Amino acid sequence: MPATPAWPPKSLPRLLVRSALGCGASVELDAAQANYLGNVLRLNPGAELLLFDGISGEWLARIADAGKKRMTLTVERRTREPETLPDVWLAFAPVKRQGTDWLVEKATELGAARLIPVMTQRTVAERVKLDRLEAIAIEAAEQCGRTLLPDIEEPMTLTRLLAHRDALRTLYFADESGGEWAPDAFTPGSSLILIGPEGGFTDEERGAIRAAPNSVAVSLGPRILRAETAALAALAAYMAVAGDWRLSANKTE
Repeated sequence: MPATPAWPPKSLPRLLVRSALGCGASVELDAAQANYLGNVLRLNPGAELLLFDGISGEWLARIADAGKKRMTLTVERRTREPETLPDVWLAFAPVKRQGTDWLVEKATELGAARLIPVMTQRTVAERVKLDRLEAIAIEAAEQCGRTLLPDIEEPMTLTRLLAHRDALRTLYFADESGGEWAPDAFTPGSSLILIGPEGGFTDEERGAIRAAPNSVAVSLGPRILRAETAALAALAAYMAVAGDWRLSANKTE
């Protein structure tokens, strides 16, 4: 017996919108989104697409009216409830722009709930453009099917992160000098993964992190990883053993 195809099909265009969504709601797209749908994808009135607002889940909508630089959509029904994300935050020392962009894109796809740029003594990036990182996260969320966007914090120093973090949130930090094997260390619950800069943490920083309450040093294996690779390797390992990859696997059994 042939399988019944999913509806709506996953190939439908998917957009984040800033208006509240609900059955029958009318949504006016901004000029960039209208241009993308009308002139790039060549969609006409009657065409369907998926919308999410970062709050209420995912909705099926239809193009009601389209002009040269405008487009109006009508929301028809909800297709997915808001997702539940593992309570895992990723704090990372920014690297050069291309590497940081890639890190934010992939961390969004992997399901990080919050991203925190952390300035350390060896951090090479002098500035972090939050509007750019937010745009990258939005595009990644549109592509990967997220209904909630990651919160992206203002950059902060490592000293401030350690001073103001909630001690009940387990701090896992990748320590190149050694630690518990990451897949064995990670456990479900409120978690903060901390990844250092190119060249690693200084001895002073490492000592401060190890002395922080509820701090666990973890090892990411025998090879030296680039900072952005380490961040995503740690996040993927967490999702596999303590996050929603584990929950998704249980649903299919």
